[in-house]
Amino acid sequence: MPHLLKVKNLSFGYTKENLLFKDLSLSLKRGELKAIVGASGAGKSTLFELILENLKPLNGTITVASCSQVFQDPYSSFHPTYTLLNQIQDVASLEELDKYLKLINLDYDLLLKLPHELSGGQLQRASILRAILMKPDILLLDEPTSALDNVIQLEVMKMLMNHLGSMAMLLITHDMELAQWCADEIITI
Repeated sequence: MPHLLKVKNLSFGYTKENLLFKDLSLSLKRGELKAIVGASGAGKSTLFELILENLKPLNGTITVASCSQVFQDPYSSFHPTYTLLNQIQDVASLEELDKYLKLINLDYDLLLKLPHELSGGQLQRASILRAILMKPDILLLDEPTSALDNVIQLEVMKMLMNHLGSMAMLLITHDMELAQWCADEIITI
């Protein structure tokens, strides 16, 4: 099975004297969920920026298939003056919208609102909904359930894991228990 993501001998730092990581290698195949853990400031979110080609590595290579991302802060994920539905249909098909709304316990009427009219948990679930409806090969998840209560967190993670047959996932988390429960491999940086 081909790799959807291949990071080889990656080195990056905002200065050459202070590298966040050196010679980092990892790969991801369809059906895999790998978790990235590490202290704050270790470079976990920066790695996603490199994968998305928003930053350039100092050394190494990244080969990546199509990605969508769920950011840690749902309020920065949406434009404040457009409804959630407008922002979802701008980038994704609404063909399976009803199916996923049920799976993540979100009412359609909430999608007709502006981002500031929703709670952080509702907005995070809308962000996950948008990312899945984009049908990526890889889903990059940056603390995707930190804004959710424990019951909804479990439901959302189970739903995500049920989609591993059609994609791969890379999860940033500080929750080692969550990483151990869901990940095929835990990568510490």
